[in-house]
Amino acid sequence: MPSVDHVLRVFTDPDGRFGDFLGVYLDTADWSDELCQERARDRGFSETVFIDDVATGRIRIFTPAMKVRFAGHPAVGAAWLLDALGHEVHSLTCDAGTIHVVATRQGATVLGDPAWIPGVELRQVGSPAEVDAYAPWADSHHYVWAWLDEASGVVRARAFLQAAGITEDEATGGAAMLLAAELNRPVRIHQGAGSRLAAGPTHLGKAALSGDVVMDR
Repeated sequence: MPSVDHVLRVFTDPDGRFGDFLGVYLDTADWSDELCQERARDRGFSETVFIDDVATGRIRIFTPAMKVRFAGHPAVGAAWLLDALGHEVHSLTCDAGTIHVVATRQGATVLGDPAWIPGVELRQVGSPAEVDAYAPWADSHHYVWAWLDEASGVVRARAFLQAAGITEDEATGGAAMLLAAELNRPVRIHQGAGSRLAAGPTHLGKAALSGDVVMDR
């Protein structure tokens, strides 16, 4: 049984505040999906990542309610943690495919396919105030956003992913990648209580996602 687990905050602001909590378990290759789901449900974070093999970067990702093929917040956190623990990491492998990564002491950048992120409805509203006042309904799967500064590519956003067992997600990497791909431009996103994300499209139809990470415990 794995003896080490960590809690990170992914997509912090420049002062290391806020960010989305991420549970991480290491060396979980012999854990069943059922056990991983139980641990993710017990943790209660929007996502928990299970690094089955630190050498190959094989990961599995679970929300409190389900296993997901890919998610940006666990990928950024896993890449940063492996680097912080002294493992050279250039890619991760999840159920959706290979995620190319670059990790630094401050955070990580991951490169993935927006097609890996189905089912999230991007919903633009007229102002940041409308984002802040937005009230979801049962089984919402909405990423609600508005421009803070369109010329500079700065966005205010909130995410309600109730179908995945997440009432409101503090920072949503996959949706940030979808938004950047749909707009076909780089964006910097202010999400939730104070998290910060950056995303941008590539010429090959992929999307890059970047954020800072800190160890919470």
